[in-house]
Amino acid sequence: MLKEPTKKRAAGELKFSYGGQAVIEGVMMRGAHSMAVAVRDPKGQIVIHEQPLSATLYRGRIARTPFVRGLIGLWDALGLGIRALMWSADVALDEEENISFNGPIGWATIAVSLLIGIGIFFLLPTTAATGIGNFLGLSTTAKEIVVDEAGNEVAVAAESGNFLAYEALPIGFDAFLINLIEGVVQLAILVVYIWFVGRTNDGKRIFSYHGAEHKTINAYEAGDELLPEVVRRHAIEHPRCGTAFLLTVVFVSVFLFSLIGRPPFALLILSRVIFIPIVAGVAYEFLKYTASNLDKAWIRFMIRPNLALQHLTTNEPSLDMIEVAIVSFKRVLLSEGLIPEEEAAVPPARPEAAHVPGGE
Repeated sequence: MLKEPTKKRAAGELKFSYGGQAVIEGVMMRGAHSMAVAVRDPKGQIVIHEQPLSATLYRGRIARTPFVRGLIGLWDALGLGIRALMWSADVALDEEENISFNGPIGWATIAVSLLIGIGIFFLLPTTAATGIGNFLGLSTTAKEIVVDEAGNEVAVAAESGNFLAYEALPIGFDAFLINLIEGVVQLAILVVYIWFVGRTNDGKRIFSYHGAEHKTINAYEAGDELLPEVVRRHAIEHPRCGTAFLLTVVFVSVFLFSLIGRPPFALLILSRVIFIPIVAGVAYEFLKYTASNLDKAWIRFMIRPNLALQHLTTNEPSLDMIEVAIVSFKRVLLSEGLIPEEEAAVPPARPEAAHVPGGE
């Protein structure tokens, strides 16, 4: 039986931005020294995987360098996040093995996921916006100069009917408008993808665990005890959420890409790939600044779209789900030396809380 809270901890004991991610039937939490994944298996037991984090990435100069530290956020999503998701799937299906988060399989998974992500969320919107811009007459077909039989120079279409062969646009309104269209397409793909995942049974549960992750971190940052009944009362949104990060990336990319106009298509594609670390760095600093200044009314107004979008990726969690998120977070707090071992102990199995992925 769950006890009632007896005291409230002072908020802000550690000046660190804890983060996490929902996985299949569980939650991954990350601190300054380690990460922990807690997953409830089909028997109702909470299974834990813990891994120390690189001091160079998470506590070194990189973590303190503005704009560069945004790359750590990318690593969380593409590195730790993807492999934690793979591990959680094995545990949730009762196929747990002694899986290492390092090695050729892990790196290959990250590489493939990165290529798919870049293709869907960057290159596809770029190509679509180029076609729309051509259809709206914002760009013209590229011309090449040839010499006729009389020796006169004549401009002819380089590739008639190929909308990818267009005249490069300099910095200006037309280029900005096409980049804005690209951002809208990018956002539309993101929203449709999230909506589709949220319609599946497993997706709904993952989004509920996402809500449990947010509530747990919100409760800790507010100074409340980490008890399921207490955590449940906290907000389901969080200003540092990865969903907010993705939406911020879209807006930042529109303005940054407008600084280079619309170069020829091959260079345009290359620029989207090269700019990814820059866009991520700027987006990260924006989120960090807004999360640290929520006492300002104009900041709260500015982040409303970010918080609203989170309702697509979060559902209200059950107490059982919150319990899993708390266990994961307490293992991280233990690695920081903030709580004793007995407080971070894994609770006994609860068969009534078990769930088989794919079921109702």
